[in-house]
Amino acid sequence: MAPPSNAPKPGRTLLALFATMVVLAGVAVWQGQTTPKLGLDLAGGTTVTLTAKTSSGKNPPSQQMDQAVKIMTKRVNGLGVSDAEVAKQGSNNIVVNVPGEGQSRVVSLIGTTAKLQFRQVFAVADGKPTSATPAPSTSPTGKAKEKDGKSPSPSASPSGSASPSASASATPRGKALSGALTAPTPTPSGSASPPASPSPTSPLVPPTGQPPGPEQTYAGVTDKAVITQFEALNCYTDNRRAPGSNDPKRKFVAACDQDEENGQVAKYILGPVRVLGENVDGANAMPPNSQQGQASWSVSLDFDGKGGRQFGEVTTDAYGAYQQNPNSPQAQVAIVLDGQVVSAPSIREGAITGGTASIDGPPDSFDQRYATDLANVLKYGALPLEFTQSSIDEVSSTLGSDQLTGGLIAGAIGLGLVVLYCMFYYRGLGLVAVSSLIVASAITYLAVVILGEGMGFRLSLPHIIGLIVSIGITADSFIVYFERLRDELRAGRRLRPSVETAWKRARRTILVADAVTFLAALVLYFLAVGGVAGFAFAMGLTTLIDIVVVFFFTKPLVALLSRTTFYGRGHPMSGLDPRKLHRAPQKPSAATAGTSQEA
Repeated sequence: MAPPSNAPKPGRTLLALFATMVVLAGVAVWQGQTTPKLGLDLAGGTTVTLTAKTSSGKNPPSQQMDQAVKIMTKRVNGLGVSDAEVAKQGSNNIVVNVPGEGQSRVVSLIGTTAKLQFRQVFAVADGKPTSATPAPSTSPTGKAKEKDGKSPSPSASPSGSASPSASASATPRGKALSGALTAPTPTPSGSASPPASPSPTSPLVPPTGQPPGPEQTYAGVTDKAVITQFEALNCYTDNRRAPGSNDPKRKFVAACDQDEENGQVAKYILGPVRVLGENVDGANAMPPNSQQGQASWSVSLDFDGKGGRQFGEVTTDAYGAYQQNPNSPQAQVAIVLDGQVVSAPSIREGAITGGTASIDGPPDSFDQRYATDLANVLKYGALPLEFTQSSIDEVSSTLGSDQLTGGLIAGAIGLGLVVLYCMFYYRGLGLVAVSSLIVASAITYLAVVILGEGMGFRLSLPHIIGLIVSIGITADSFIVYFERLRDELRAGRRLRPSVETAWKRARRTILVADAVTFLAALVLYFLAVGGVAGFAFAMGLTTLIDIVVVFFFTKPLVALLSRTTFYGRGHPMSGLDPRKLHRAPQKPSAATAGTSQEA
Protein backbone atom coordinates (compact mmCIF):
# COMPACT_ATOMS: atom_id res chain seq x y z
CA MET A 1 0.00 0.00 0.00
CA ALA A 2 1.36 3.42 -0.99
CA PRO A 3 2.10 5.85 1.86
CA PRO A 4 -0.27 8.79 2.29
CA SER A 5 0.55 11.99 0.39
CA ASN A 6 1.13 13.93 3.60
CA ALA A 7 3.63 11.41 4.97
CA PRO A 8 6.98 12.93 6.07
CA LYS A 9 9.75 12.81 3.49
CA PRO A 10 12.93 13.02 5.59
CA GLY A 11 15.22 12.37 2.64
CA ARG A 12 14.05 15.50 0.83
CA THR A 13 14.40 17.59 3.98
CA LEU A 14 18.01 16.47 4.44
CA LEU A 15 18.81 17.15 0.80
CA ALA A 16 17.34 20.66 1.09
CA LEU A 17 19.47 21.35 4.17
CA PHE A 18 22.67 20.14 2.54
CA ALA A 19 21.87 22.16 -0.61
CA THR A 20 21.47 25.26 1.56
CA MET A 21 24.82 24.61 3.21
CA VAL A 22 26.46 24.28 -0.22
CA VAL A 23 24.94 27.63 -1.22
CA LEU A 24 26.28 29.25 1.97
CA ALA A 25 29.72 27.81 1.27
CA GLY A 26 29.52 29.18 -2.27
CA VAL A 27 28.63 32.64 -0.95
CA ALA A 28 31.62 32.55 1.39
CA VAL A 29 33.95 31.59 -1.47
CA TRP A 30 32.38 34.22 -3.75
CA GLN A 31 33.02 36.88 -1.11
CA GLY A 32 36.67 35.86 -1.09
CA GLN A 33 36.69 35.14 2.63
CA THR A 34 36.88 31.55 3.91
CA THR A 35 37.95 32.24 7.50
CA PRO A 36 36.24 34.35 10.17
CA LYS A 37 37.44 37.87 10.84
CA LEU A 38 38.85 38.28 14.32
CA GLY A 39 38.16 41.05 16.82
CA LEU A 40 40.48 43.41 18.65
CA ASP A 41 41.23 40.98 21.48
CA LEU A 42 42.14 38.16 19.08
CA ALA A 43 43.70 39.82 16.03
CA GLY A 44 44.83 43.15 17.42
CA GLY A 45 43.65 46.52 16.18
CA THR A 46 43.78 50.23 16.84
CA THR A 47 43.07 52.15 20.02
CA VAL A 48 42.77 55.92 19.72
CA THR A 49 42.17 58.50 22.44
CA LEU A 50 40.31 61.64 21.37
CA THR A 51 40.48 64.75 23.54
CA ALA A 52 37.77 67.40 23.36
CA LYS A 53 38.79 71.01 22.73
CA THR A 54 36.81 74.00 23.95
CA SER A 55 37.34 77.70 23.25
CA SER A 56 37.58 78.44 26.99
CA GLY A 57 40.08 75.64 27.64
CA LYS A 58 37.81 74.16 30.31
CA ASN A 59 36.32 70.69 30.41
CA PRO A 60 33.32 70.32 28.08
CA PRO A 61 29.80 69.71 29.45
CA SER A 62 29.00 66.09 30.19
CA GLN A 63 25.92 66.21 27.97
CA GLN A 64 27.99 67.16 24.93
CA MET A 65 30.46 64.35 25.64
CA ASP A 66 27.62 61.82 25.89
CA GLN A 67 26.17 63.12 22.61
CA ALA A 68 29.59 62.79 20.95
CA VAL A 69 29.85 59.14 22.11
CA LYS A 70 26.43 58.36 20.60
CA ILE A 71 27.29 59.99 17.27
CA MET A 72 30.66 58.19 17.09
CA THR A 73 28.96 54.87 17.85
CA LYS A 74 26.47 55.46 15.02
CA ARG A 75 29.34 56.27 12.66
CA VAL A 76 31.14 53.06 13.59
CA ASN A 77 28.01 51.01 12.98
CA GLY A 78 27.39 52.86 9.73
CA LEU A 79 30.86 51.92 8.52
CA GLY A 80 30.07 48.24 9.17
CA VAL A 81 32.75 47.71 11.83
CA SER A 82 31.70 45.03 14.30
CA ASP A 83 32.81 44.78 17.91
CA ALA A 84 34.21 48.32 18.04
CA GLU A 85 33.93 50.12 21.36
CA VAL A 86 33.41 53.83 21.96
CA ALA A 87 33.58 54.89 25.61
CA LYS A 88 34.02 58.11 27.55
CA GLN A 89 37.09 58.27 29.75
CA GLY A 90 37.34 61.02 32.32
CA SER A 91 35.78 64.40 31.65
CA ASN A 92 37.22 65.22 28.22
CA ASN A 93 38.49 62.00 26.61
CA ILE A 94 36.82 59.40 24.41
CA VAL A 95 38.56 56.08 23.78
CA VAL A 96 37.77 54.22 20.54
CA ASN A 97 38.83 50.58 20.04
CA VAL A 98 38.63 49.38 16.43
CA PRO A 99 39.54 45.73 15.70
CA GLY A 100 41.58 44.60 12.73
CA GLU A 101 44.60 45.94 10.88
CA GLY A 102 44.62 48.96 8.59
CA GLN A 103 41.79 50.80 10.31
CA SER A 104 43.27 54.30 9.99
CA ARG A 105 40.41 55.30 7.67
CA VAL A 106 37.80 54.29 10.23
CA VAL A 107 39.66 56.01 13.07
CA SER A 108 39.97 59.28 11.14
CA LEU A 109 36.27 59.29 10.22
CA ILE A 110 35.09 58.56 13.74
CA GLY A 111 36.70 61.67 15.18
CA THR A 112 35.80 63.96 12.29
CA THR A 113 33.75 66.89 13.54
CA ALA A 114 31.72 66.93 10.28
CA LYS A 115 30.51 70.53 10.51
CA LEU A 116 28.91 71.22 7.14
CA GLN A 117 28.41 74.77 5.88
CA PHE A 118 27.25 76.31 2.61
CA ARG A 119 28.86 79.68 1.88
CA GLN A 120 28.95 81.91 -1.19
CA VAL A 121 32.40 82.41 -2.74
CA PHE A 122 33.79 85.95 -2.93
CA ALA A 123 37.33 85.31 -4.14
CA VAL A 124 39.37 82.34 -5.34
CA ALA A 125 42.98 81.84 -6.35
CA ASP A 126 45.77 79.30 -6.50
CA GLY A 127 46.72 78.04 -3.05
CA LYS A 128 50.19 79.62 -2.96
CA PRO A 129 50.76 82.86 -1.06
CA THR A 130 49.84 85.70 -3.43
CA SER A 131 51.69 88.46 -1.57
CA ALA A 132 54.87 88.58 0.48
CA THR A 133 53.75 91.82 2.16
CA PRO A 134 50.64 92.66 4.13
CA ALA A 135 47.60 93.76 2.24
CA PRO A 136 47.70 97.40 1.20
CA SER A 137 45.82 99.91 3.23
CA THR A 138 42.98 101.90 1.77
CA SER A 139 43.11 105.64 1.67
CA PRO A 140 40.08 107.77 2.55
CA THR A 141 39.42 108.16 -1.15
CA GLY A 142 39.07 104.39 -1.47
CA LYS A 143 42.23 103.75 -3.53
CA ALA A 144 44.98 101.37 -2.47
CA LYS A 145 48.35 102.96 -1.68
CA GLU A 146 51.64 101.89 -0.17
CA LYS A 147 53.33 103.76 2.65
CA ASP A 148 55.29 105.88 0.18
CA GLY A 149 52.13 106.81 -1.67
CA LYS A 150 52.79 104.66 -4.73
CA SER A 151 50.50 102.02 -5.99
CA PRO A 152 51.55 98.46 -5.09
CA SER A 153 52.91 96.24 -7.80
CA PRO A 154 52.20 92.55 -8.27
CA SER A 155 54.61 90.20 -6.55
CA ALA A 156 56.42 87.42 -8.33
CA SER A 157 55.63 83.79 -7.77
CA PRO A 158 58.37 81.23 -6.99
CA SER A 159 58.39 80.17 -10.60
CA GLY A 160 59.21 83.68 -11.73
CA SER A 161 55.86 84.50 -13.32
CA ALA A 162 53.35 86.88 -11.85
CA SER A 163 51.45 85.50 -8.92
CA PRO A 164 47.81 84.83 -9.64
CA SER A 165 45.49 87.39 -8.20
CA ALA A 166 42.20 86.47 -6.63
CA SER A 167 40.33 86.91 -9.85
CA ALA A 168 37.17 85.27 -11.00
CA SER A 169 38.91 83.29 -13.69
CA ALA A 170 41.26 81.57 -11.27
CA THR A 171 38.59 79.17 -10.16
CA PRO A 172 39.69 75.62 -9.38
CA ARG A 173 37.87 72.49 -10.17
CA GLY A 174 34.72 71.88 -8.18
CA LYS A 175 32.54 68.86 -7.59
CA ALA A 176 29.14 69.42 -9.14
CA LEU A 177 26.22 70.25 -6.90
CA SER A 178 23.09 68.75 -8.47
CA GLY A 179 22.28 69.00 -12.13
CA ALA A 180 22.13 72.77 -12.08
CA LEU A 181 25.74 73.31 -11.10
CA THR A 182 28.83 72.79 -13.16
CA ALA A 183 32.47 72.83 -12.21
CA PRO A 184 34.70 75.68 -13.35
CA THR A 185 37.99 74.96 -15.06
CA PRO A 186 41.26 75.51 -13.17
CA THR A 187 44.04 77.69 -14.42
CA PRO A 188 47.59 76.33 -14.29
CA SER A 189 49.29 76.66 -10.96
CA GLY A 190 51.70 79.54 -10.71
CA SER A 191 50.64 81.28 -13.94
CA ALA A 192 48.91 84.57 -14.14
CA SER A 193 45.15 84.41 -14.30
CA PRO A 194 43.81 85.86 -17.52
CA PRO A 195 41.57 88.82 -16.82
CA ALA A 196 37.92 88.38 -17.45
CA SER A 197 35.70 91.00 -18.97
CA PRO A 198 34.10 92.68 -16.04
CA SER A 199 30.43 93.37 -15.92
CA PRO A 200 29.52 97.08 -16.06
CA THR A 201 27.78 96.79 -12.74
CA SER A 202 30.19 94.43 -11.00
CA PRO A 203 33.90 95.40 -11.10
CA LEU A 204 35.19 92.02 -9.90
CA VAL A 205 38.34 91.92 -12.03
CA PRO A 206 41.01 94.63 -12.09
CA PRO A 207 41.94 96.13 -15.43
CA THR A 208 44.86 94.57 -17.26
CA GLY A 209 48.19 95.68 -15.82
CA GLN A 210 46.61 97.36 -12.82
CA PRO A 211 47.36 96.29 -9.24
CA PRO A 212 44.63 94.28 -7.50
CA GLY A 213 42.92 96.89 -5.35
CA PRO A 214 40.77 95.55 -2.52
CA GLU A 215 37.66 97.33 -3.72
CA GLN A 216 38.07 95.61 -7.12
CA THR A 217 39.46 92.11 -6.59
CA TYR A 218 37.69 91.52 -3.29
CA ALA A 219 34.33 93.08 -4.14
CA GLY A 220 31.94 92.72 -1.23
CA VAL A 221 34.61 91.59 1.25
CA THR A 222 34.62 94.04 4.16
CA ASP A 223 37.02 92.20 6.48
CA LYS A 224 40.58 93.38 5.71
CA ALA A 225 42.06 90.85 8.12
CA VAL A 226 40.55 88.01 6.07
CA ILE A 227 42.02 89.56 2.90
CA THR A 228 45.44 89.63 4.52
CA GLN A 229 45.04 86.04 5.71
CA PHE A 230 43.87 84.98 2.24
CA GLU A 231 46.87 86.51 0.47
CA ALA A 232 49.35 84.94 2.88
CA LEU A 233 47.59 81.57 3.05
CA ASN A 234 49.57 78.60 1.73
CA CYS A 235 47.36 75.60 0.94
CA TYR A 236 50.26 73.46 -0.31
CA THR A 237 50.93 72.12 3.19
CA ASP A 238 49.80 69.08 5.13
CA ASN A 239 47.43 71.20 7.20
CA ARG A 240 44.91 72.78 4.86
CA ARG A 241 42.59 73.97 7.59
CA ALA A 242 42.96 77.75 7.80
CA PRO A 243 42.49 79.37 11.23
CA GLY A 244 38.87 80.31 11.82
CA SER A 245 37.61 78.62 8.66
CA ASN A 246 35.28 76.35 10.66
CA ASP A 247 33.72 79.14 12.75
CA PRO A 248 30.10 79.65 11.64
CA LYS A 249 29.91 83.01 13.46
CA ARG A 250 32.56 84.65 11.26
CA LYS A 251 31.14 86.68 8.40
CA PHE A 252 34.10 86.10 6.09
CA VAL A 253 36.67 83.29 6.23
CA ALA A 254 39.65 82.15 4.20
CA ALA A 255 39.67 78.43 3.38
CA CYS A 256 41.62 75.88 1.36
CA ASP A 257 40.34 73.26 -1.04
CA GLN A 258 40.13 69.80 0.51
CA ASP A 259 41.64 67.90 -2.42
CA GLU A 260 44.38 68.43 -4.95
CA GLU A 261 43.86 67.93 -8.65
CA ASN A 262 46.53 68.15 -11.35
CA GLY A 263 48.93 69.44 -8.74
CA GLN A 264 46.76 72.44 -7.89
CA VAL A 265 45.04 73.41 -4.64
CA ALA A 266 42.71 76.40 -4.51
CA LYS A 267 42.03 78.87 -1.74
CA TYR A 268 38.93 80.94 -1.21
CA ILE A 269 37.40 83.88 0.57
CA LEU A 270 33.96 82.75 1.62
CA GLY A 271 31.01 84.83 2.72
CA PRO A 272 28.62 84.30 5.64
CA VAL A 273 27.15 80.86 6.37
CA ARG A 274 23.95 80.51 4.38
CA VAL A 275 23.00 76.90 5.26
CA LEU A 276 24.22 74.77 8.18
CA GLY A 277 24.71 71.01 8.20
CA GLU A 278 22.10 70.68 10.94
CA ASN A 279 19.51 71.54 8.29
CA VAL A 280 20.42 68.40 6.30
CA ASP A 281 17.79 65.72 6.92
CA GLY A 282 19.50 62.86 5.12
CA ALA A 283 22.58 61.91 3.12
CA ASN A 284 23.02 58.84 0.93
CA ALA A 285 25.77 57.58 -1.36
CA MET A 286 24.49 57.17 -4.93
CA PRO A 287 26.14 55.12 -7.71
CA PRO A 288 27.00 56.60 -11.13
CA ASN A 289 24.12 57.27 -13.50
CA SER A 290 25.18 57.25 -17.14
CA GLN A 291 21.70 58.27 -18.32
CA GLN A 292 22.02 61.56 -16.46
CA GLY A 293 25.65 62.03 -17.49
CA GLN A 294 26.96 61.35 -14.00
CA ALA A 295 30.18 59.35 -14.27
CA SER A 296 31.14 59.25 -10.58
CA TRP A 297 29.59 58.36 -7.27
CA SER A 298 27.69 61.15 -5.54
CA VAL A 299 26.16 62.07 -2.20
CA SER A 300 22.49 63.00 -2.25
CA LEU A 301 21.44 65.57 0.37
CA ASP A 302 17.92 66.23 1.60
CA PHE A 303 17.26 69.51 3.43
CA ASP A 304 14.58 70.20 5.98
CA GLY A 305 12.13 73.05 5.37
CA LYS A 306 14.41 75.77 6.68
CA GLY A 307 17.47 74.37 4.93
CA GLY A 308 15.67 74.02 1.61
CA ARG A 309 14.53 77.66 1.80
CA GLN A 310 18.02 78.89 2.71
CA PHE A 311 19.66 76.81 0.00
CA GLY A 312 17.23 78.26 -2.54
CA GLU A 313 18.20 81.78 -1.43
CA VAL A 314 21.96 81.26 -1.71
CA THR A 315 21.66 79.61 -5.14
CA THR A 316 19.40 82.47 -6.24
CA ASP A 317 22.08 84.99 -5.24
CA ALA A 318 24.80 82.96 -6.95
CA TYR A 319 22.77 82.66 -10.16
CA GLY A 320 22.17 86.40 -10.12
CA ALA A 321 25.92 86.99 -9.89
CA TYR A 322 26.43 84.59 -12.80
CA GLN A 323 23.93 86.47 -14.95
CA GLN A 324 25.78 89.74 -14.28
CA ASN A 325 29.22 88.23 -14.86
CA PRO A 326 29.68 84.57 -15.82
CA ASN A 327 33.25 84.69 -14.45
CA SER A 328 32.27 86.10 -11.08
CA PRO A 329 33.45 84.04 -8.11
CA GLN A 330 30.18 84.96 -6.40
CA ALA A 331 28.46 82.66 -8.88
CA GLN A 332 29.95 79.77 -6.89
CA VAL A 333 28.55 78.13 -3.75
CA ALA A 334 31.18 76.46 -1.56
CA ILE A 335 30.40 73.32 0.41
CA VAL A 336 32.64 73.51 3.48
CA LEU A 337 33.30 70.48 5.67
CA ASP A 338 35.31 71.07 8.84
CA GLY A 339 36.84 74.26 7.49
CA GLN A 340 37.87 72.82 4.12
CA VAL A 341 36.10 73.34 0.80
CA VAL A 342 34.81 70.01 -0.49
CA SER A 343 33.54 71.61 -3.68
CA ALA A 344 32.72 75.06 -5.03
CA PRO A 345 30.53 74.65 -8.13
CA SER A 346 29.04 77.50 -10.16
CA ILE A 347 25.29 78.09 -10.40
CA ARG A 348 24.78 78.35 -14.13
CA GLU A 349 21.30 77.01 -14.82
CA GLY A 350 19.12 78.72 -12.26
CA ALA A 351 18.41 78.59 -8.53
CA ILE A 352 17.84 75.24 -6.81
CA THR A 353 14.64 75.38 -4.79
CA GLY A 354 13.63 71.71 -4.57
CA GLY A 355 15.14 71.11 -1.12
CA THR A 356 17.67 68.57 -2.40
CA ALA A 357 21.24 68.69 -3.64
CA SER A 358 23.89 66.29 -4.88
CA ILE A 359 27.64 66.39 -4.37
CA ASP A 360 29.83 64.61 -6.91
CA GLY A 361 33.26 64.93 -8.44
CA PRO A 362 35.91 63.31 -10.63
CA PRO A 363 35.55 59.51 -10.75
CA ASP A 364 39.21 58.94 -9.80
CA SER A 365 38.80 60.69 -6.43
CA PHE A 366 35.07 60.63 -5.77
CA ASP A 367 34.73 56.84 -5.67
CA GLN A 368 32.33 54.60 -3.76
CA ARG A 369 34.36 54.64 -0.55
CA TYR A 370 34.68 58.43 -0.51
CA ALA A 371 30.96 58.91 -1.20
CA THR A 372 29.97 56.36 1.44
CA ASP A 373 32.27 57.89 4.06
CA LEU A 374 31.06 61.42 3.34
CA ALA A 375 27.41 60.37 3.48
CA ASN A 376 28.03 58.49 6.71
CA VAL A 377 29.54 61.44 8.59
CA LEU A 378 26.85 63.81 7.29
CA LYS A 379 23.99 61.42 7.99
CA TYR A 380 24.53 61.22 11.73
CA GLY A 381 25.21 64.91 12.23
CA ALA A 382 28.20 66.93 13.41
CA LEU A 383 29.96 66.30 16.68
CA PRO A 384 29.09 68.93 19.28
CA LEU A 385 32.79 69.33 20.10
CA GLU A 386 36.08 69.42 18.25
CA PHE A 387 38.43 66.55 19.06
CA THR A 388 42.14 66.00 18.63
CA GLN A 389 43.97 62.67 18.69
CA SER A 390 45.86 62.54 21.96
CA SER A 391 47.24 59.06 21.29
CA ILE A 392 46.86 56.24 18.82
CA ASP A 393 48.17 52.75 19.56
CA GLU A 394 48.32 49.56 17.56
CA VAL A 395 47.31 46.56 19.70
CA SER A 396 49.43 43.44 19.09
CA SER A 397 47.71 40.21 18.17
CA THR A 398 50.20 38.05 20.11
CA LEU A 399 48.08 37.98 23.26
CA GLY A 400 44.97 37.52 21.15
CA SER A 401 46.37 34.40 19.48
CA ASP A 402 47.02 32.86 22.89
CA GLN A 403 43.47 33.66 23.95
CA LEU A 404 42.11 32.21 20.72
CA THR A 405 44.09 29.01 21.26
CA GLY A 406 42.80 28.75 24.82
CA GLY A 407 39.23 29.34 23.69
CA LEU A 408 39.47 26.68 20.99
CA ILE A 409 40.93 24.20 23.48
CA ALA A 410 38.10 24.93 25.92
CA GLY A 411 35.56 24.46 23.14
CA ALA A 412 37.14 21.18 22.07
CA ILE A 413 37.08 19.89 25.67
CA GLY A 414 33.43 20.85 26.09
CA LEU A 415 32.47 19.28 22.78
CA GLY A 416 34.43 16.13 23.61
CA LEU A 417 32.65 15.73 26.97
CA VAL A 418 29.25 16.11 25.30
CA VAL A 419 30.20 13.51 22.67
CA LEU A 420 31.42 11.05 25.31
CA TYR A 421 28.23 11.48 27.34
CA CYS A 422 25.98 10.99 24.30
CA MET A 423 27.87 7.91 23.12
CA PHE A 424 27.93 6.37 26.59
CA TYR A 425 24.27 7.01 27.42
CA TYR A 426 22.58 6.83 24.00
CA ARG A 427 25.02 4.51 22.22
CA GLY A 428 24.03 4.34 18.53
CA LEU A 429 21.54 7.15 18.99
CA GLY A 430 24.43 9.26 20.19
CA LEU A 431 25.77 9.24 16.62
CA VAL A 432 22.73 11.31 15.68
CA ALA A 433 23.63 13.85 18.37
CA VAL A 434 27.27 13.98 17.25
CA SER A 435 26.24 14.39 13.59
CA SER A 436 23.85 17.17 14.58
CA LEU A 437 26.60 18.98 16.48
CA ILE A 438 28.89 18.72 13.44
CA VAL A 439 26.20 20.16 11.15
CA ALA A 440 25.45 22.93 13.65
CA SER A 441 29.15 23.77 13.86
CA ALA A 442 29.45 23.89 10.06
CA ILE A 443 26.45 26.23 9.70
CA THR A 444 27.74 28.43 12.51
CA TYR A 445 31.16 28.64 10.86
CA LEU A 446 29.66 29.60 7.50
CA ALA A 447 27.40 32.18 9.14
CA VAL A 448 30.32 33.80 10.96
CA VAL A 449 32.40 33.93 7.76
CA ILE A 450 29.58 35.46 5.69
CA LEU A 451 28.67 37.99 8.38
CA GLY A 452 32.32 38.95 8.69
CA GLU A 453 32.62 39.90 5.04
CA GLY A 454 29.09 41.20 4.51
CA MET A 455 28.46 43.07 7.77
CA GLY A 456 31.90 43.51 9.32
CA PHE A 457 31.26 40.94 12.07
CA ARG A 458 34.45 40.03 13.93
CA LEU A 459 34.87 37.02 16.16
CA SER A 460 36.06 37.98 19.63
CA LEU A 461 36.65 36.10 22.86
CA PRO A 462 33.12 36.83 24.18
CA HIS A 463 31.72 35.41 20.93
CA ILE A 464 33.74 32.23 21.44
CA ILE A 465 32.42 31.94 25.00
CA GLY A 466 28.89 32.27 23.65
CA LEU A 467 29.55 29.57 21.06
CA ILE A 468 30.92 27.21 23.73
CA VAL A 469 27.86 27.76 25.93
CA SER A 470 25.64 27.05 22.92
CA ILE A 471 27.06 23.52 22.67
CA GLY A 472 25.12 22.60 25.78
CA ILE A 473 21.98 24.38 24.50
CA THR A 474 22.13 22.47 21.23
CA ALA A 475 22.74 19.13 22.95
CA ASP A 476 19.82 19.82 25.29
CA SER A 477 17.44 19.91 22.30
CA PHE A 478 18.61 16.46 21.18
CA ILE A 479 18.19 15.05 24.67
CA VAL A 480 14.61 16.33 24.91
CA TYR A 481 13.69 14.60 21.66
CA PHE A 482 15.53 11.37 22.47
CA GLU A 483 13.88 11.06 25.88
CA ARG A 484 10.41 11.65 24.39
CA LEU A 485 11.17 8.91 21.86
CA ARG A 486 12.23 6.50 24.60
CA ASP A 487 9.08 7.27 26.57
CA GLU A 488 7.01 6.22 23.59
CA LEU A 489 8.96 2.98 23.28
CA ARG A 490 8.60 2.29 27.01
CA ALA A 491 4.84 2.54 26.53
CA GLY A 492 5.04 -0.39 24.14
CA ARG A 493 4.61 1.50 20.85
CA ARG A 494 6.44 0.72 17.62
CA LEU A 495 9.51 2.75 16.69
CA ARG A 496 8.39 4.37 13.42
CA PRO A 497 5.09 5.78 14.77
CA SER A 498 6.92 6.74 17.96
CA VAL A 499 9.32 8.92 15.95
CA GLU A 500 6.46 11.17 14.83
CA THR A 501 4.54 11.10 18.12
CA ALA A 502 7.64 11.90 20.18
CA TRP A 503 8.51 14.73 17.79
CA LYS A 504 5.12 16.39 18.20
CA ARG A 505 5.56 16.33 21.97
CA ALA A 506 9.23 17.35 21.97
CA ARG A 507 9.22 20.20 19.45
CA ARG A 508 6.97 22.35 21.64
CA THR A 509 9.40 22.00 24.53
CA ILE A 510 12.36 22.69 22.23
CA LEU A 511 10.76 25.82 20.78
CA VAL A 512 9.81 27.19 24.19
CA ALA A 513 13.29 26.60 25.60
CA ASP A 514 15.00 28.18 22.57
CA ALA A 515 12.57 31.12 22.59
CA VAL A 516 13.44 31.88 26.21
CA THR A 517 17.15 31.67 25.45
CA PHE A 518 16.81 33.87 22.36
CA LEU A 519 14.78 36.52 24.21
CA ALA A 520 17.37 36.59 26.98
CA ALA A 521 20.13 37.04 24.40
CA LEU A 522 18.13 39.77 22.64
CA VAL A 523 17.55 41.76 25.82
CA LEU A 524 21.18 41.34 26.86
CA TYR A 525 22.39 42.47 23.44
CA PHE A 526 20.44 45.76 23.47
CA LEU A 527 21.06 46.57 27.12
CA ALA A 528 24.75 45.65 27.30
CA VAL A 529 27.80 46.98 25.46
CA GLY A 530 31.18 45.65 24.40
CA GLY A 531 32.03 42.06 25.24
CA VAL A 532 28.72 41.27 26.92
CA ALA A 533 26.83 42.32 23.80
CA GLY A 534 29.15 40.09 21.75
CA PHE A 535 28.39 37.14 24.02
CA ALA A 536 24.66 37.78 23.62
CA PHE A 537 24.96 38.00 19.83
CA ALA A 538 26.76 34.66 19.60
CA MET A 539 24.24 32.96 21.88
CA GLY A 540 21.29 34.33 19.90
CA LEU A 541 22.82 33.28 16.59
CA THR A 542 23.51 29.71 17.71
CA THR A 543 20.02 29.43 19.23
CA LEU A 544 18.50 30.12 15.81
CA ILE A 545 20.89 27.63 14.22
CA ASP A 546 19.89 25.06 16.86
CA ILE A 547 16.26 25.30 15.75
CA VAL A 548 17.26 24.85 12.10
CA VAL A 549 19.43 21.79 12.87
CA VAL A 550 16.84 20.05 15.08
CA PHE A 551 13.99 20.59 12.62
CA PHE A 552 15.83 19.97 9.37
CA PHE A 553 18.52 17.46 10.35
CA THR A 554 18.05 15.66 13.69
CA LYS A 555 14.40 14.70 13.31
CA PRO A 556 14.64 13.68 9.59
CA LEU A 557 17.78 11.64 10.33
CA VAL A 558 16.06 9.77 13.18
CA ALA A 559 13.10 9.08 10.86
CA LEU A 560 15.42 7.57 8.25
CA LEU A 561 17.35 5.48 10.80
CA SER A 562 14.11 4.08 12.19
CA ARG A 563 13.62 2.29 8.89
CA THR A 564 16.87 0.36 9.23
CA THR A 565 17.22 -3.04 10.86
CA PHE A 566 19.86 -1.86 13.34
CA TYR A 567 17.61 0.76 14.92
CA GLY A 568 14.17 -0.65 13.97
CA ARG A 569 14.78 -4.00 15.65
CA GLY A 570 16.33 -2.46 18.75
CA HIS A 571 19.95 -3.62 18.47
CA PRO A 572 21.73 -3.57 21.88
CA MET A 573 24.09 -0.86 20.60
CA SER A 574 21.37 1.26 18.95
CA GLY A 575 20.31 3.05 22.10
CA LEU A 576 16.79 1.76 21.54
CA ASP A 577 17.31 -1.71 23.03
CA PRO A 578 13.97 -2.98 24.51
CA ARG A 579 15.76 -4.61 27.44
CA LYS A 580 17.49 -1.35 28.31
CA LEU A 581 14.14 0.41 28.12
CA HIS A 582 12.51 -2.19 30.43
CA ARG A 583 10.11 -3.72 27.93
CA ALA A 584 10.08 -6.97 25.93
CA PRO A 585 11.03 -7.03 22.26
CA GLN A 586 8.27 -7.09 19.62
CA LYS A 587 7.45 -10.20 17.63
CA PRO A 588 7.84 -9.91 13.88
CA SER A 589 4.20 -10.90 13.39
CA ALA A 590 3.06 -8.07 15.64
CA ALA A 591 5.09 -5.60 13.63
CA THR A 592 3.51 -6.93 10.44
CA ALA A 593 0.02 -6.75 11.81
CA GLY A 594 0.56 -3.24 13.14
CA THR A 595 -0.11 -4.10 16.83
CA SER A 596 2.09 -4.15 19.95
CA GLN A 597 2.36 -7.22 22.16
CA GLU A 598 4.25 -7.95 25.36
CA ALA A 599 6.68 -10.89 25.15
